[in-house]
Amino acid sequence: MIDDTVGANDHQPRSEAPAWKQVVAKYQQPSIWRSGWQVVNSLAPYALLWYLMYLVQAISVWMALPLAVLAGAFLVRVFIIFHDCGHGSFFKSRKANDIVGTLAGIICFTPYYQWRWEHSLHHATSGDLDRRGTGDIWTLTGSDLLIGWHVTRQCYLWWLHCSFLSSNNDLLFPEVVPASASLSI
Repeated sequence: MIDDTVGANDHQPRSEAPAWKQVVAKYQQPSIWRSGWQVVNSLAPYALLWYLMYLVQAISVWMALPLAVLAGAFLVRVFIIFHDCGHGSFFKSRKANDIVGTLAGIICFTPYYQWRWEHSLHHATSGDLDRRGTGDIWTLTGSDLLIGWHVTRQCYLWWLHCSFLSSNNDLLFPEVVPASASLSI
């Protein structure tokens, strides 16, 4: 038996956007005030936590550990600002995005202009396994895994070989000769 209620409205044209799009529309445009407030309420607590960790670590490093975890959460907020500046969506001005993005990149130890370029490549090739690489999480297919294992093994053996040659001392690397002799290259 076919249920007549399933897909009953599929033939009707859609005249208006979903309700959620209307709700979030005001947040899709950058606002200098909201952006500025986000910078202040991310960077000021982060700096304060660093200062408190500096003071507390003289008493006990263990007391600084919870502060470090909290500072890590604020560092994630700084990276989100960095990310949005890289997309050019945090401020209306490209120059403001570049300045704040560069400063946030310094805090996150990530070079802003290089990351912005690599991240744009990531968005251009995301999900395309034939064009993967820059900015992607390393994803392997079954054949990639077999090839990758072979390459990884060869690199490891090469490293062992170089370590052995540079040591000039059998006492430092006594396991290298038996290990490299037993593995076929």
